[in-house]
Amino acid sequence: MAVIAIFGAGAMGAGIGRRLVEGGATVLTYLEGRSPATRERAEAAGMRPASLEEMVAADIILSIVPPAEAVSVAEKLAAVAAGHGKRITFMDCNAISPKTMGEVAKRFDPQHAEVLDGSIIGMPPKPGYDGTKLYVSGDAGNRSGILAGRGLDIRRIDGPLGAASALKMCYGGINKGVIGLGTAMMLAAIRSGADQSLKGELADSAPDLNRKLSLGIPDMYPKAYRWVAEMEEIAAFLGEDDPASLIFRGMAGLYRKVAEDRNAGGELAAQLDGLLARE
Repeated sequence: MAVIAIFGAGAMGAGIGRRLVEGGATVLTYLEGRSPATRERAEAAGMRPASLEEMVAADIILSIVPPAEAVSVAEKLAAVAAGHGKRITFMDCNAISPKTMGEVAKRFDPQHAEVLDGSIIGMPPKPGYDGTKLYVSGDAGNRSGILAGRGLDIRRIDGPLGAASALKMCYGGINKGVIGLGTAMMLAAIRSGADQSLKGELADSAPDLNRKLSLGIPDMYPKAYRWVAEMEEIAAFLGEDDPASLIFRGMAGLYRKVAEDRNAGGELAAQLDGLLARE
């Protein structure tokens, strides 16, 4: 039986873990210092608590954590891998730039680990939803093949380490950029008294966008704190010479504001919800 380790049992990590368990794999996860909610989520998904030493002994290790934690997780696992008896396979699946992916890879001695670049696109797997895709690059030996046939849509990219991360940056920049743009302009409309007219015009002339924002903005609130680092990664991916990088620095600030608002009681979220509920 395949043994797969997932570092990170958030909504995405637990969703993928559950899908792999349903596909017949044993799925390990590291829960030291994690909250009771995370522990309950992992248990409900059928994931087994494991030590770092047990994690690196798995057939493959997936890192599915907030972007800001990607390098520190790699450092933690690399230290344990150095004392392990066999060469491990580690795949970073986080929303990070190709440059940060390179920093992750540098944490591992090539003698001790093979590092793969992964990116997840779609919502967490759940019953009735099969839209989660895991893109993989830098995998000449098809080490990710162990994940195929276990309920995950694995898509190999014929490119070097960093190609999958670049895809995530581009896709995330479009998808979450649209949500951020809609959030910013709806808040501006609320402040200026143009909110009802804006909502009506979106419903009239851009119904698909109106539907996306009506669903996507409320869904974003609990994730905003994680999207801050992702927007910063996208800005870094674009580079200082690209003026569009300023857009994503601004998006990082916007999502930070939404996250702080949520912690302070959710006044802005309530305003947005009131507008989004209008037809």
